[in-house]
Amino acid sequence: MKLPGADAVSIDAQKVRGYLLSRTHPLGRFKARVFAAIGFDESNVQAFVSALRSIAAGGEVEEVEDTEFGRKYTVPGDLRGSTGSLQVVTVWIQETGQEGVRLITVRPR
Repeated sequence: MKLPGADAVSIDAQKVRGYLLSRTHPLGRFKARVFAAIGFDESNVQAFVSALRSIAAGGEVEEVEDTEFGRKYTVPGDLRGSTGSLQVVTVWIQETGQEGVRLITVRPR
């Protein structure tokens, strides 16, 4: 099964910059270190977002979970950076009453 609306997912660049790729965020810095190893950091947020969009568009949904906030989708994939690639799990949500799907988080697999 493909991610619903995979061609129009919402990815908050501020969340990417301030959390996923931030070397100073109390929790995000651990992920940032891993993503930096394959070539992603705060200077190339758009490349990271583009790589996540590729996973959303091409990946297969591995898990679907209905929560109080909406339906969560887990999509694994290869995150390809300028210096390597990494197997990751992306988590997306389609909030109750909303049509679009947005990124919740990304973590190494």
